[in-house]
Amino acid sequence: MNSASSPYFTEEHDMLREQLRRFVAEEIKPHADAWERDGMVPRALLRSMGALGFFGIRYPEAYGGSGMDTLGTVVLAEELGRSTYSGVAITALVHTDMASVHIFNAGNAAQKERWMPAIVRGDVITAVAVTEPDAGSDVKGIRTTARKVEGGWLLNGTKLYITNGVHADLVCVAAKSDSAGPASKSVTMFLVEKGMPGFRVGRQLDKHGWRSSDTAELVFEDCFVPDDAVLGQEGRGFYAIMANFQNERIVLGAMAMGEAQAAIELTLDYVRTRQAFGAPLFDKQAIRQRLAMLAAKVEAGRQLVYAAAWGDVQGRDMTREVSMVKAYCGELVNEVMYACLQYHGGFGYMRDTAIERMTRDARIQSIGGGATEVMLEEIAKRL
Repeated sequence: MNSASSPYFTEEHDMLREQLRRFVAEEIKPHADAWERDGMVPRALLRSMGALGFFGIRYPEAYGGSGMDTLGTVVLAEELGRSTYSGVAITALVHTDMASVHIFNAGNAAQKERWMPAIVRGDVITAVAVTEPDAGSDVKGIRTTARKVEGGWLLNGTKLYITNGVHADLVCVAAKSDSAGPASKSVTMFLVEKGMPGFRVGRQLDKHGWRSSDTAELVFEDCFVPDDAVLGQEGRGFYAIMANFQNERIVLGAMAMGEAQAAIELTLDYVRTRQAFGAPLFDKQAIRQRLAMLAAKVEAGRQLVYAAAWGDVQGRDMTREVSMVKAYCGELVNEVMYACLQYHGGFGYMRDTAIERMTRDARIQSIGGGATEVMLEEIAKRL
């Protein structure tokens, strides 16, 4: 897809896509198996991504960014998804489009001046801590508390399933700052730095997929954060979280379609060479027709992502369409992986194959960032 054949993308988007493909081929694919084993993406790679401008796509030049639009983020997510190493992809995308955006959108001038240049360079890596044992898509269920004390706040509670939680330098933490107020007006966001007293990683979590992405339980025990660590307006955290869900879900949809496209390409290469019953598997009508239908569905999903991102660029309310992106693409990538692993046969079931890793990685796409069932309810409200 390029600007010559798409109404959505410009030459600048095309140049970014080409740069990302080279980077993935040269800097990610040759090394990422080791990162899968280590359970983390090395900081050197993240700094390289920052140096090349990948962490500043949506941020202004004043912070070292390139000031592109939502479609630039889609290119980033799609190409990282195509890498076949989704743990690497989500490590970067949480930093660029799920965590640091809270600082850019809600931070005051001093906070942004302090943090944004380092975030764009990749010197400071971010995480966002919203999810808890009893609060995922239901943000109003947050139980972590923030109690006002002289000069700041004391945070107490536990966050769960926090991507980048082990190695992040800066965490945007959602906590209830008003125990008596309505849930939607009692959540405040706080900036918590690594090493602050009372803040610790409870444990690094062992996941089914996204093995190179570190995921953590975070614990706050009378963690003191100063008043200047409040991010945005007190009591407005719920709205900040809900607003960024739209961006997050576009990103996850684009990533899923990149994953699905890569899986189809891998499978086509395999079935065209794998011999069975005297002929390549691709000669079997049932196989090639199913792959053709999956390719059509992926193209439909991709265009849905592009249209939602374009609407966002235009400033339109795309809640319905973005919910469709998250529901459709999250389910579709799993459908694609199931079929592609099937056509790899026993080979695809082996741990050292790309399609086996990709199938495990894809499973979270219908859960994280808004489960399919939650997204369908959002769509239903707007039918």
